Amino acid sequence: MDFHAARQNMVESQIRTNDVTDMALQLAMRHVARERLCAPSQAFAAYAEVEAQIAPGRVLMRPRDISKLLQAVEPKAGDKVLAIAAPYAAAVLATIGAKVTLQEGDPRTMAVVEPYLKDLGVATAVADLKVPVGAAYDAIVVEGAVAELPAAWLKALKPGGRLAVVLKDGPVGRARLYIRLESGFSERDVFDSAPSTLPGFERSPSFEF
Repeated sequence: MDFHAARQNMVESQIRTNDVTDMALQLAMRHVARERLCAPSQAFAAYAEVEAQIAPGRVLMRPRDISKLLQAVEPKAGDKVLAIAAPYAAAVLATIGAKVTLQEGDPRTMAVVEPYLKDLGVATAVADLKVPVGAAYDAIVVEGAVAELPAAWLKALKPGGRLAVVLKDGPVGRARLYIRLESGFSERDVFDSAPSTLPGFERSPSFEF
């Protein structure tokens, strides 16, 4: 399979056509080898409009969704970024010139993605995803949906820091951008999205008699 050609076609047919106009982001996505972040047997699906599998229970977000999510945080070179369960986002952000840490909760996922991310200079950590490693981030990106937002994620931002995540408690969710202010936070919905929910981030069932 010609992965280079597939990568260029992905940008032309899935990224540019969905109002992703950030040229640095487009350029990075033309270079990042998305196929190296999939399970080897699933590399053929890396550039399709699907959630390609990384490991059991974990997938890459569709190219359209992750590109729009990344554009929302307005990434730039030099940003200190935490990529939570977000290996493809980590690779793209590192290519732009951000200082990226990938935090994964699943060692099997990390085993697949770490070799390529290390080549790109991405720091890695396996830890509980609800408790961010480090603090004072310029941006946090989550590559998967959550039913509820952990407050600790917001607290890990520095003033002016941005968090982009999909909140989903049903078939369709909303990508939301949070910005930490000197006092409190602002938030706004960005676009509709329906990625898979990250394991452990489903809505806790309520007790009923």
